[in-house]
Amino acid sequence: MRTQESTIDHAVVAAVERSVHRLCRQYADRLQFHGWHHVGFVRAKAAGFARLNGADVTVVEVAALVHDVNYLVLRNSPAAAGRSLRREILAECGVPPRIAQWIDEIVDEAEMATRGRDISLEAQALSDADTLFKALPVTPVVLAHRYLRENGLSLRELAHKIVGEQCDVHEEGYYFYNPEAAATYSRWATANLQLWQCIKEAVDDPTVVELLDAVHAVDALAS
Repeated sequence: MRTQESTIDHAVVAAVERSVHRLCRQYADRLQFHGWHHVGFVRAKAAGFARLNGADVTVVEVAALVHDVNYLVLRNSPAAAGRSLRREILAECGVPPRIAQWIDEIVDEAEMATRGRDISLEAQALSDADTLFKALPVTPVVLAHRYLRENGLSLRELAHKIVGEQCDVHEEGYYFYNPEAAATYSRWATANLQLWQCIKEAVDDPTVVELLDAVHAVDALAS
């Protein structure tokens, strides 16, 4: 499907960027993890990975800009929950219906929970960027608590989600699709998943549960 007609005009990319940025600012309190800081990072990294693997860069950029709008529709939801809003944004910004459909497919393909080994180059670029955000050493320290608040999850639920969705693809060798990304960031990914595996084990320890309950009680009093 990589034809000249499929490339999105840069003015259209800019329009999508403005639209998503406006939504991220308007609903910043609801997008504590998946806000503009996340979207901007994924968009920049996805474009770089697209250049490396020969994907359509502008299509990947737009997919990155709209890949997480589902969190505006429903907390703790799959990408598919944002399809109507995503298509509305793309239509308003002048993305042709055929390309909007392609972008929707890329977003679905790239989703961590369901992605396979053989996905399109565009989905690979988006997935590698989104996966890198998860694997950053700073994410569990600076951002994990934001994910908990945004999605109404407990630490136990998040640990089970991360281990359940990410460990298999890591062990099967396609946590990152791009060889350069794998060579550069796999050490971070391994350390991150080991940490979350340890957290998953820790929250099953009754004494740790008591500790966390005590911390939550102090936080509730302080608020």
